Amino acid sequence: MTRLKYYPFSFKAMGSPCSIQLYAKSKKKGQNAAEAAIADISRLESLYSRYRADSFLSKINRVAAKAGSISVDDETAGLLDYAATCYQQSGGLFDITSGILRQVWDFKSNQLPTNAEIDQIKKRIGWHRLKWERPVLSFGVPGMEIDFGGVVKEYAVDRAAALCFEAGIEHGVVNLGGDIKIIGPHPDGSPWRIAIQHPRNPDVALKILLLQSGALASSGDYERCITINGRRYGHVLNPKTGWPVSHMAAVSVVGEFCVVAGSASTIGMLKEALGADWLRDLGLPHLWIDTKGGTGGSLLDAE
Repeated sequence: MTRLKYYPFSFKAMGSPCSIQLYAKSKKKGQNAAEAAIADISRLESLYSRYRADSFLSKINRVAAKAGSISVDDETAGLLDYAATCYQQSGGLFDITSGILRQVWDFKSNQLPTNAEIDQIKKRIGWHRLKWERPVLSFGVPGMEIDFGGVVKEYAVDRAAALCFEAGIEHGVVNLGGDIKIIGPHPDGSPWRIAIQHPRNPDVALKILLLQSGALASSGDYERCITINGRRYGHVLNPKTGWPVSHMAAVSVVGEFCVVAGSASTIGMLKEALGADWLRDLGLPHLWIDTKGGTGGSLLDAE
């Protein structure tokens, strides 16, 4: 029997450091699998990046700016269906139309937006303001936008892992900027050791997880934030108020799919003080830390 060898591949995508770690019979087999996965991640980034004027997302948003309608392909339709489900499951808190809040929240400026600025932009936010009837997406208010930022990286992780598996890889892990999917355990059956980072102290692990399968995603207020008059304002913004959430500092969720773990961790943040109960009722393994340093969740109890 051919012994499997370990091959790590590092790259950058979607604004994050990424890695694919595989066990394969040969370097060529490992490289072919990793290259297919990385090419697909690049394809998704070119389709759905809001930073690229030639992306399909930018095309959608040019239509949205004029309150127009556009037909979308099956893959985009699947993402929109998932966004609709998240909107419903979160009571309207997970809303892919809320990305335009970045127009008033500049985390490099060290300035807060005014209430008037937030009230003005909120008129262009709300999944309920658009009409989604597959395959046609229509916008009811001019100046709206959609942003798949809360979905597409995690979707890319799941696809990358599936492509590696299809290429004959049965042991490995895909990590896109902390969003993780296990292809399979180490060849000896031992789990992957994955650290959940403390949101205030990156050198400290809140928990070391031992995962043989499934996915992990985290959401937190640590990626982009400003502190004004001693108060921290993170980048996870409530679409209903226009202001950052202030109860949870970070939420991590384990699920079968990274896209589900990712949206669940974000909704856990958006639910504020109700987040712990919502996560418990959801039933997926999870861990949270609030802004006062309190922790909870089923992953903390599990050894």
